[in-house]
Amino acid sequence: MAKKQRSSGGTPATVTLDRAGVPYEVRAYSHDPAASSYGLEAAEALGVEPARVFKTLLVDTDRGLGVGIVPVDALLDLKAVAAALGTKKATMADPVAAERTTGYVVGGISPVGQKKALPTVLDVSAEQFPTILVSGGKRGLDLELSPADLLTVTHGRTAAIARR
Repeated sequence: MAKKQRSSGGTPATVTLDRAGVPYEVRAYSHDPAASSYGLEAAEALGVEPARVFKTLLVDTDRGLGVGIVPVDALLDLKAVAAALGTKKATMADPVAAERTTGYVVGGISPVGQKKALPTVLDVSAEQFPTILVSGGKRGLDLELSPADLLTVTHGRTAAIARR
């Protein structure tokens, strides 16, 4: 997979990946504002199985905000993500706080290039794929990259945090 240079018109996610020298592919699609699930919309529009498209969810813990990244066809297990983050409890973060902290809008929050680096956990299921897709920082834009590169650039780790 060749690195796509996006020096002008990129998002903080693409700028971060470019600076880190991480190979990725931009996967854009026409976003429908009426879509009930941004992640499932992306999977369908891009012709990718939902298990390979991951959504970025922010959680609130007693240690502050954290990031859980799970397949779009799964739910985030709050107890599991809390344990992976080393806290007793996690709840879904307030959308306004999520947007303020990451610099992205809900439905387009990328795990890469957030305004503030947050502890990040990627569901272990990502390891079964050579590449996965995550939000590129706006609705209608996904980035395809290897799970290992995603973990490197986010300083994240894997854990079983998804439930179906």
